[in-house]
Amino acid sequence: MALPKHKLTSAELKAKAPGKYSDGGGLWFHKRNDGGAQWFLRYTIFRRRHEMGLGSFPDVTLKAARDEADKWPAVVRDGKDAIKERERRRRESESNMHILRDVALDAFESRKAELKGDGKAGRWFSPLELHVLPKLGKMPISQIDQRDIRDTLAPIWHDKADTARKAMNRLSIVMRHAAALGLDVDLQATEKAKALLGKQRHTVKNIPALNWRDVPAFYQSLDGGSITELALRLLILTAVRSYPLRHLHLDQIDGDIWTVPAEAMKGRVGATSDFRVPLSQEVQAVIAEATSFARDGFLFPGVRKGVISDMTMSNFMKRRGMTERPHGFRSSFRDWVAEATNTPHDVAETALGHTVGGAVERSYRRTDFLEQRRALMEQWGNSICNPKNIDQKVIRL
Repeated sequence: MALPKHKLTSAELKAKAPGKYSDGGGLWFHKRNDGGAQWFLRYTIFRRRHEMGLGSFPDVTLKAARDEADKWPAVVRDGKDAIKERERRRRESESNMHILRDVALDAFESRKAELKGDGKAGRWFSPLELHVLPKLGKMPISQIDQRDIRDTLAPIWHDKADTARKAMNRLSIVMRHAAALGLDVDLQATEKAKALLGKQRHTVKNIPALNWRDVPAFYQSLDGGSITELALRLLILTAVRSYPLRHLHLDQIDGDIWTVPAEAMKGRVGATSDFRVPLSQEVQAVIAEATSFARDGFLFPGVRKGVISDMTMSNFMKRRGMTERPHGFRSSFRDWVAEATNTPHDVAETALGHTVGGAVERSYRRTDFLEQRRALMEQWGNSICNPKNIDQKVIRL
């Protein structure tokens, strides 16, 4: 015979003396000596009795307590502990509250120390900001699956392959970050999405570069003395990337050595050693000419604040009707080294700031080939300033 339920009435609850009163069906009302009261559900599982709190009275009314108590007997009959099952559901509900945008921002924040300038340029986050978050940003990250990702990136998967690849990569990092936070996410969602999207048809194009035989003529044309022209001249002569050059600070130069901080070197994130750049006679002359523009110690300051932008030199070349871009001068230099000199491979790659060899090999080889690179960069400068020398194989290191 079933035990009677709904023994209590709302009218009598406030007047009850301290003690525990059954409403039936496992629901109990506990009136404390201090006048406060709360509800609890009493149940037995695995031969042990448990009491699960259901809230305080009168915040939780008699009807609300009965409705809540009715949810759990079936759970117990299925062999589940009601208290543990409620906690599991609570965690699941909380995980569903974490939307993709919030987790992505948290992932970005945690990675800032690994990025150039603490990620202020926004390049790491922009693929997500532009191509993922507008569609998926407000979705709980635990609900995002491969179909959502496929539908989001399909419009750019082939036409903007490199951007789509970066967006997929960043999203994968965010999903792993969510898992580390304890959220219930599908870590294989991005890989499954790639399978649904298929192989990209778009062929990644290399940055257009000026043929090394044409570099001297272009260099000689940079005779206006503007800050942009001086930056381009220095970029060509040193074969460094745009970022460290634009952020060149006079404190980094000591005689004929420019020491680039490790955090400014691409591919050297987390490195403890800086990168030394030998300065040829021509480079030193350009630096001396550019020093008059220096502000706050930066050799190439911007018009209003900071340093010149990444597009300053590119736009200069565009205005001249050129398809080549500043970064391409690194390729021009590397082709010259390969075709017009006898420079060993490791020296040539180190001159570009590339990491050479495996971790074990690098742990034994500590040299940065400074003297060999000094001779190489001097010859590169001489070849640019004296075009007749550009084709002569004179470097024998």
